[in-house]
Amino acid sequence: MRTFHVKHDDSEQPGLPDRPPPVASEIFGNRLPIAEQFAQILADTGVSHGLIGPRETPRLWDRHLLNCGVVEAVLPHRTRLVDVGSGAGLPGLVLAIARPDLDVVLVEPMLRRTTWLQSTVDELGLGNVQVLRGRAQDFWGKLRAPVVTARAVARLGELSAWCLPLLEAEGRLLALKGATAERELAEDEPELRRAGATSGRLIVLGEDSLPEPTRLVEVTVGSVPVKPTESAVRRSSSGPGRTRGTKKGAQSSPRRGSTERQASGG
Repeated sequence: MRTFHVKHDDSEQPGLPDRPPPVASEIFGNRLPIAEQFAQILADTGVSHGLIGPRETPRLWDRHLLNCGVVEAVLPHRTRLVDVGSGAGLPGLVLAIARPDLDVVLVEPMLRRTTWLQSTVDELGLGNVQVLRGRAQDFWGKLRAPVVTARAVARLGELSAWCLPLLEAEGRLLALKGATAERELAEDEPELRRAGATSGRLIVLGEDSLPEPTRLVEVTVGSVPVKPTESAVRRSSSGPGRTRGTKKGAQSSPRRGSTERQASGG
């Protein structure tokens, strides 16, 4: 694995995103200016729209953009990715910026957030991103991809019940988690199995390059696509999180890109 060293500049003013550390250029390459523009949008309308807290802006790079960006290292070339509970576009928008070869679908149930996401996609000129309004459950049987991502959405057991039916055969759910990721994986293993997972493992990224490494739980499915469990279907039809203002299924946001959670430390 490549080794990078992050240098910090304490001269940045509170409320503004730090300048990107040197490792950012390794992750984003010639698309770093787009990542910087996204950081400015997050610090501006991302805060005013309640997608991230104002205290997060000085640490957008270390805690959010780089935390998400390193995930691109485990994604194959020209794959399709569904990001569930996108919120502030973490990790979906970050990965779409870092990897223009990806076909990224952002799935988010709240209209306020999907409107912001689509506006941001348009402002950044990202032609490889599509924004869809709804919950993961709203797209069962309608949307499948080799990779599904999620960050700070739910515990692994519940997340797997929602997301595994969105995977193609041999697909992977990549869940960005915090320091307790390994313990959560062990505790939720029975629920993962019931949801249709064939394996689960912890991947740690950026140990030598980031102030806090990214903990990624990879949950895989087998050669037959997963169907929703009966309990997941019951929770989906009667539980919280139904899309407001949507009578049947999910809605696309008002405008779309050409092909296609709230910020948290996980």
